[in-house]
Amino acid sequence: MPKKEKSRIETKEAPSAIGPYSQAVLAGDFLFISGQIPIDPETGEVVKGDIKDQTHLVIENIEKILSSCGLGLKDIVKSEVFLKNMDDFTSVNEVYSEKFTAGIKPARYVVEVSRLPKDVNIEISCTAYKGS
Repeated sequence: MPKKEKSRIETKEAPSAIGPYSQAVLAGDFLFISGQIPIDPETGEVVKGDIKDQTHLVIENIEKILSSCGLGLKDIVKSEVFLKNMDDFTSVNEVYSEKFTAGIKPARYVVEVSRLPKDVNIEISCTAYKGS
């Protein structure tokens, strides 16, 4: 059997990993993006603001990682959304709907969690399909 290739993806356009993991991993035709939180890539600081502002920034950071591989939001096939407060669900959905407009919408789940890294309110991870 031929060996499947995998490579670490890292772009300075998005926040660096804050732990012992990769920003993203390209494995075959799939790009696995680690959970992104509302961190400004230029300052490395969590951006304050309402949940909509934070969601916009998280998705923008995801877009920058995708772009570094020649991909876009339309290539995401699955996303996982973690919220500190499920009361933010509607606001997050509004931003999500604005950003995910092209092609087939990704499969997704949203869960409320008791705590996220750096005490942020949202984290999103996703998988994109690069295809041939």
